[in-house]
Order: sequence, then structure tokens, then C-alpha cells
Amino acid sequence: MEVILEPWPWYVSGPLIAIIMFTLIYFGKTFGMSSNLRTLCAIGGAGKKVKHFDFDWKTQSWNLTVVLGAIIGGFIAHFYLSVPTNIDLNPDTVNALSALGFENAGQTILPAEIYSWDAVFSLKGLAIIIIGGFLVGFGTRYAGGCTSGHAITGLSSLQLPSLIAVIGFFLGGLIMIHLLFPLIFG
Repeated sequence: MEVILEPWPWYVSGPLIAIIMFTLIYFGKTFGMSSNLRTLCAIGGAGKKVKHFDFDWKTQSWNLTVVLGAIIGGFIAHFYLSVPTNIDLNPDTVNALSALGFENAGQTILPAEIYSWDAVFSLKGLAIIIIGGFLVGFGTRYAGGCTSGHAITGLSSLQLPSLIAVIGFFLGGLIMIHLLFPLIFG
């Protein structure tokens, strides 16, 4: 018997996220991936060179379970809970991506034009990684957290700065996809 796997519906995954957030708020903890990266940098000794990483990382070691959970959860989801499937993209999106040189738009989550080793190690790919990494790192530090931290923790605890940051993330995404993406791949 073949088992057909579907994504969890919002009415299952949403309440699970809410339960986790209520638990974290109850214990006075916050969730966000950038705080995990900060903790990993502090463990590696970055606090000797950069003041931002000079803190008692042991107080944040509980948060590293998020990294471990993301790795294990991603592995389980990919190898045991997913089936290869085409992405149901709007035909206009497929046409726009095809015009930009994407051969298999909607056929895969990670298009080879961006995520293959050839693309990554090209001059354009390296520039995208370096500039994008800098902008993400700068933006995360400047905004006081990452997208997951602001959108999940900040909004669930009704923080106005998180609402402003999330609006900024969405505006940045719209600018990227409608203005910069065609310049980079056009």
C-alpha cells in the first residue's frame, strides 16, 4: 500500500507552534535562529575579538536544541515525510522565471540555476553569497533579530518593533523579487 504524504495543515502546525511559543514565553525564553548563530560564535571564541559575541554562552546553550531540532526535523521531513512533487506555481510565475533563464520552474524547490555547485562557484554565485551573507548578517544585527525571531517570537508577544521588522522583511522581499532578481538573473 502506497502512503501519500501531504504537508501538515495549518490547523495542526499552527497550534503546535503556538504551544511552543506559549511555553517559551512562560519560561522567559525567546526563539530565533540568529541567537543560535551568536551562541555558536561565542562558543568558538569570537567574543575575544568582537564585543557582540562576548557573553556567557552557557546561559543560551538551551537554545542550541533549536539547531539540533532543525537538523533532525529537516532530515526526517526530507527522507521520511516527503515525496518529490512539482510545485504548483502560477503559470505567470513560471513564464516569468522561464524568461529569466530558469529551465525547470516549478519542477523543484531548489533550482539548479541558483543552487548547483556550478552556479554557487561562479563569479556571480560567489558575489551573491558574499553580498547576501553580509546583508543578512548586517540586517539581523541591525534589526535585533532574524525573520523567525521577529515573526514568531516578536509577533506572538505583541512587540511593535517586531511588527515593524516583519513589515520591513516583506517589503525587502518584494523589492528583491520584483526589482533586483530580474537584474541579477535577467
